[in-house]
Formats: sequence, structure tokens, C-alpha cells
Amino acid sequence: MTIGQRMGRGAALLGCLVFLGGCGSGGENTALGMEALKALDYEKAIENFDLARAAGETGKALARAEGIAYMGLTQYNAAASCFLEALGYSDGWVEAVDYDINFYLAAAYTKEGKFQEAEEVYCAILDMQPANADALFLRGNARLGLDDYTGAKEDFDKVVVMDGKNFDRLIQIYEVLHSYGYKEMGQTYLRAAMEAGGEQMSAYDKGRMYYYLEEYQSAYLALETAKDQGGAEASLYLGKSYEATGDYNYAASVYNNYLAKDTSDARIYNQLGLCELARGDYHAALAAFQSGMQIEGNDVMQSLLFNEAVAYEYLHDYRQASVLMESYLKTYPDDQVARREYEFLSTR
Repeated sequence: MTIGQRMGRGAALLGCLVFLGGCGSGGENTALGMEALKALDYEKAIENFDLARAAGETGKALARAEGIAYMGLTQYNAAASCFLEALGYSDGWVEAVDYDINFYLAAAYTKEGKFQEAEEVYCAILDMQPANADALFLRGNARLGLDDYTGAKEDFDKVVVMDGKNFDRLIQIYEVLHSYGYKEMGQTYLRAAMEAGGEQMSAYDKGRMYYYLEEYQSAYLALETAKDQGGAEASLYLGKSYEATGDYNYAASVYNNYLAKDTSDARIYNQLGLCELARGDYHAALAAFQSGMQIEGNDVMQSLLFNEAVAYEYLHDYRQASVLMESYLKTYPDDQVARREYEFLSTR
């Protein structure tokens, strides 16, 4: 739906779930909260948003931003409440930001395991935008959470028909199916994509498809060709293909060769660190993880923080590992693997 289109049937979740009246106003505290949110300082953002509310500041932007901050703190129930509040500021016209808020709302429900609620939100979006591939894919995810394999496959099939050459999306479909125990079904999507793509597929796209199909020899050949043009992504897939066959030495050389030219990608450092752990060079692993952590705004910080603690554990510095894992859990409290690791470290 375009901005300004009138809401119709199925739009209740897109608009005025909780009618609060008025758009409210922003102020200094809201602005400070927005700056903290931009810096990924979620606790500081919440502090400022609380001050904003105490000062009488209100509005859709404030509620949405507060919800995003709670998402960052993994407080998904609080986040959902904020997104519902934000939707309540609708005046009956659905704007682009309302779709954005609904996607956040559904994500919060999914994180809470409320797959039925998430599906309902995606259905509301699709009532208004039936060709929204993102909503179809995510509704398929939610349906898998509800053990509705048939419904999920219907959604994924529609996505493929709409955008069958979006290889990133096809890989996402494979990954989610794999995570729910439908690995072979996920691979059928990849094989169909390779058949449809034929000779027009790039070496990079072929290489990563072969990687997920576990045809590593073919992946090597394609990705060796692609690595000079494919940037960090091609090097990551090439390295991980060698890791999958146990050749950590060559995988590490792939990552080090990339870093000799470009040190700006934290994912390369993270993967190099994992290789060094596998090779038994724990000091090198720790150095790699910490180098990656120095890159601002990277999207693997959670993995880097966890792996840093693991590296200290391998170095038998259990006290430092425990301190780091405790700190990690304050930011990511729903990571059960980390919680078990922390409990183990507490006994050493």
C-alpha cells in the first residue's frame, strides 16, 4: 500500500490497534534517545525515552524507537507493547512507517515464540500488499513455527515464483527449512535455482549454492574464480567450504589473504578466529576476534563477543572467560548456549 492509501479490510493490525489519539511531539530527550539508539547503546536510549515520557513527549516515532531499543535488549514483550502503541497513533491512513512498525512487531512476536500472533501480523500486511515478498517469506517462517509445513511451503513457493533469481532469498529459504529439520526440501529450492539460472549464474552464486548443497569440490572451483571479484562474501564462502572438509590451514590462508588487502570486514576476522581455534592456536584466535571487535557497526558483534570468551576458556584463563561471558549475557540474556557455558565456567 502506498502512503496515504485508505485502510480497508484486514488493516486493523496495520493501523489503529490501540487508539491513543494525536501524534504527540518530540523533544530533547527523544532526540538524545535517538542518538543513543543510532549508536546501539540501547540502555542509554531507554533511559532517555523514559525521561522523554516523563516530560510529556509522545508520538509514533518515540514509541517505535523505544520498541527497537527493547528489541536490542532482547526484551521482546516490552518491544511489542511499544510497537502496538506506535500503531495506535494512526489516524486511519496507513503510511510507509506503519509497515515498518508491523514488521518489527511480528519480529518481536517471533522472538517470543508467539508464532500465531506473528502470522496474523504478516497476514494483515499481505491483505494490503499481496505481492510483498518479505512478508510472504516471514509468514512462511512463522508457519514453520506453528508446524504448518504445507502453509510455509506455499508461501516459499510464491516467493520463488515472484523472485526466483533472488539467490539471497533462496538461501534464506534453505536456511530456515534446514533449521526446522527440512534440509533436503531446502536443497530442492537451491537445485531448482541452479537449473533455472544455467550459464547465466555468476561463479559466486554457483559457488555458494554448491556450498549449501555440500558439493564442496564444485564450490572450490567456482569460488576460487569468484574471490577476486566477489569481495568478502566470496572469500567467506570459499574459506567455509574448506573448513567444511576439515582443511583449516587453507581456510585460514584464504582469510589472511583477504585481510592483507582489506581489514574492514569483521566477519572475516570472526571466521579466521574460528579457524585458529580449530587449529589450536588460541592466541591467534583471540587476536582475530578482538580485531573484529574494533570495527564499528559490524553485524557479527554478538558472535565475536561470545567467541572472545571461548578463546580465553581455551587459554585456561577461566576467570576472564567467566567475566566476559557474564557481560555477554547481560546483553544477550536469551542465549541458552552462553548461559550453560557461563554455568560451567563458574565451576572452574
